Amino acid sequence: MTKVRDVLFILFDGVVGLDVAGPLEVLAAANAYRAGRPPATPDGAAYRIRTASPQGRAVRTSSGLTLSPDLDLYAAPVPHTVLVPGGSTTPDGSLVLDVDVVAWLRANAPRCRRTASVCTGAFLLAEAGLLDGRRATTHWSRTAELATRHPAVRVEDQPIFARDGRIWTSAGVTSGIDLTLALVEDDLGRDASLTIARHLVLFLRRHGNQQQFSTQLRAQTAERPGLREIQQWIADHPDSDLSVDALAHRASMSPRHFTRAFTAETGVPPGRYVDRTRLETARHLLEDSTDSIDHIAHRAGYPSQEAMRRAFHRTLGLSPLQYRTQAGHSPAPH
Repeated sequence: MTKVRDVLFILFDGVVGLDVAGPLEVLAAANAYRAGRPPATPDGAAYRIRTASPQGRAVRTSSGLTLSPDLDLYAAPVPHTVLVPGGSTTPDGSLVLDVDVVAWLRANAPRCRRTASVCTGAFLLAEAGLLDGRRATTHWSRTAELATRHPAVRVEDQPIFARDGRIWTSAGVTSGIDLTLALVEDDLGRDASLTIARHLVLFLRRHGNQQQFSTQLRAQTAERPGLREIQQWIADHPDSDLSVDALAHRASMSPRHFTRAFTAETGVPPGRYVDRTRLETARHLLEDSTDSIDHIAHRAGYPSQEAMRRAFHRTLGLSPLQYRTQAGHSPAPH
């Protein structure tokens, strides 16, 4: 008989609603997935999901939504997994950290099998001393602050989520969905997480070592419609001729004028933008397909497998095969 895991979401005034709702929907979808596959649990579920707040009082989210918890936090049994969402800020930009939540985490989180945070929930874990000596991440705008306030924490500003033993932390808001999908994969397997990602109509199931920003988000969006179309063309056709001459011709500009305009409006020279896009495409294919390394190199627009290998080593310090293995995929033939 399959084990049911108790998951406790901690609520507090100013909690970010999506930090709660996104992961909760993933776990609810995991229960629906599990219910249709033997061996069944007593109630057909993989997770028993509860919410709790200090004194069991209703809380108001950062967007004004009122949430009614299931339990008083201090009366809640110690769960298998505790999930701590992020919270709001004061008018001067300071984080509001609920002292009751910090005290509960300090006393009880060490007895949980897993502790996870979404976005600035990492600050609550850090205040409770749970992140000392561990890798952790949080929203990109707060990583420097987390590192300054808690120098014993090994803060990473790139990944969308990080796991260090039984402690999981994630970046901003929607990355909580990615983290929870990883928790489900850890519990129920890869098929479960991919099925749920499709059910939730996610554009892409992202892995923890993926950067918080895609190429298009890290660069600026061009003001001119013609250049925005070029950005989209690059993303949609990484295996096409993306030389400056070819892109300039598509934009109806001279190569020199195109290079100046593209760089001025996106903040990135066209060649570097293309390099980033191809690397990002290759990473996605390595994570979410079983295509061979050679085929992925071709689909991502590299002239050869060796050219892709050099790009990976230069940027990530890994070979494509090593990257695929770290992403949890079985190696595909070369």
